[in-house]
Amino acid sequence: MDYEQIGLLAGIEIHQQLDTKEKLFCRCPTLLRRTDEHSGEYHRYLRATESEMGEIDDAAREEMHQERKFTYFTYDSTCLVENDEEPPSPLNQDALLLSLTIAKMFGMTPIEQVNMMRKLVIDGSNTSGFQRTALVAVNGTLPNGGRIETLCLEEEAAQRVQGETFSLDRLGIPLVEITTSPCMHTPEEVREMAGYLGMVLRSTGQVKRGLGTIRQDVNISIRGGARIEVKGVQELDLVAEVVKREAERQQNLLIIRDQLVSRGASVNPDPVDVTCLFAGTGSSILKKAKMILAVRLDRFSGLVGSEIQPGRRLGTEMSDYAKKCGVGGIFHTDELPAYGITSEEVGTLHRTIGTTEQDCIVLVAGTPRQAHCAAVQVIKRARFAMDGVPEETRKMLPEGNTAYMRPLPGAARMYPETDVLPVPVEPSTWDGISLPELLTERAKRFSAELGLDEGLSRQIAFSERLPLFERAVREAITPTLAARTILGTLKEIQREGADITRISDDQFLEVLRAIESGKAAKEAIPEIFKMVIKGSGSEAAIKKCAPAVSRDQLQAIITKIVDERAEFVKEKGNAALAPLMGVVMAEVRGSSDGKVVSELLKKEIGRICKLK
Repeated sequence: MDYEQIGLLAGIEIHQQLDTKEKLFCRCPTLLRRTDEHSGEYHRYLRATESEMGEIDDAAREEMHQERKFTYFTYDSTCLVENDEEPPSPLNQDALLLSLTIAKMFGMTPIEQVNMMRKLVIDGSNTSGFQRTALVAVNGTLPNGGRIETLCLEEEAAQRVQGETFSLDRLGIPLVEITTSPCMHTPEEVREMAGYLGMVLRSTGQVKRGLGTIRQDVNISIRGGARIEVKGVQELDLVAEVVKREAERQQNLLIIRDQLVSRGASVNPDPVDVTCLFAGTGSSILKKAKMILAVRLDRFSGLVGSEIQPGRRLGTEMSDYAKKCGVGGIFHTDELPAYGITSEEVGTLHRTIGTTEQDCIVLVAGTPRQAHCAAVQVIKRARFAMDGVPEETRKMLPEGNTAYMRPLPGAARMYPETDVLPVPVEPSTWDGISLPELLTERAKRFSAELGLDEGLSRQIAFSERLPLFERAVREAITPTLAARTILGTLKEIQREGADITRISDDQFLEVLRAIESGKAAKEAIPEIFKMVIKGSGSEAAIKKCAPAVSRDQLQAIITKIVDERAEFVKEKGNAALAPLMGVVMAEVRGSSDGKVVSELLKKEIGRICKLK
């Protein structure tokens, strides 16, 4: 795809959790809990409030199509602030200082006074019906010459457990939101800039790590299309694919628009009640429906079933809109007969509605309230198809496709927060901020000062366990041993199902000190760690997994093994080294260093070969 030709424009919004001890507006810890640890729960209904101008935001209005009962899990580590039953405490100053540090790293300009605003959110992710957010800095720079427009400090949302149930352990964790200008023109450039932003954030050493702690929202448009905000891209590797597929979707929607215009297509605004036509239907969905409405789309035939993303069609888009009303989806004549609906029923439907093969009919089914609401949504989406690409907020699907969430929010979404006092940003505070070393620079330093190769240096500099590596180096552990154990051994036993979080930093370092002092061989490290994970002390695990074997004892073991296999050695020569290494290492069970074993084996193999 020629992205220059289609005029691709993209920008990024990065949401990164800060690793502070306390939440943004209460003194509760920023500790994530298992849902089975929750100590209580309560229920709440949320409704949108009007802005100062008396308006209700379109996105919030759509969330109110369904009356939704939300459930919230509480913990002994959450409080009344998260429950929205107590006013917020003053703004967390550590979080503010860290957000200012990040802003300075991007060359931004701080604002003189931090004022909290309320951002209307009634999807259940916040008990109050709004998220508190404040502008902290503006006008930063990116390596591609683009701009960072704003940096905001926000409270994190509650974590969805399942359906309409949320967990309050995450609610209120400090979060920075960094928004760039639409300065990227290819999917790869978007991924590169997202990676750069993440690298700078991690360079502070004070952001949370792991899945869900950083999220990328991507704003995407093409020439003739519209700005689309894709929410919740958690994996950096999927960023480029999301941009690619959204550009493809917009291109296909523009093609469909042009075909509809050339056909003289139209959307009938009055849905028809066809419940009686399906009184004896074999469709399990239609059987259960109290009402079935038909929406007539003149000269839409073949286009509702037209693919716009891999596995997704214009009809899928209409279904996404209809689902906001509580229905399970839609049927349309581009895909019928199917799903228990017969060709005879489709023919009767066309005759009743007065449509031809050039037209398409969309069926919605549910309660009367759901059916009428869903029909309105289908009509709205069909009209959008005649205009091209509607502005939307969309969610990312696992493979990189996207699905409709809600309209783009407008100005009515924001209004002032009256419960949190403004906080001035003093020039002395800004001037006194020291910038941390970027991870890219740290990787270069590791290569120059510690002798690590470039690849290993970069891997360990970007690792979540960087603090452990740096502590190991400070405590005189060989850098290569520490880095390879962190990046290699720990990951290997984790892939086998071991819970490596049960190895404390102190235990990790004690094992490496045993390796350095000769009490155990590197080959014993995996088994030692596995014993530690099962609850053994590190010293006991070292003694059991790697009992001391002197060089004389090792020599005797190797001589015996080689003599017993003398004919094999004479036949294979030096090629016998590898298989015999395995035999010896299994015999000594990691209590001897592989280099020493290899050295002694070579000598013994040479001795046998001379006896030919």
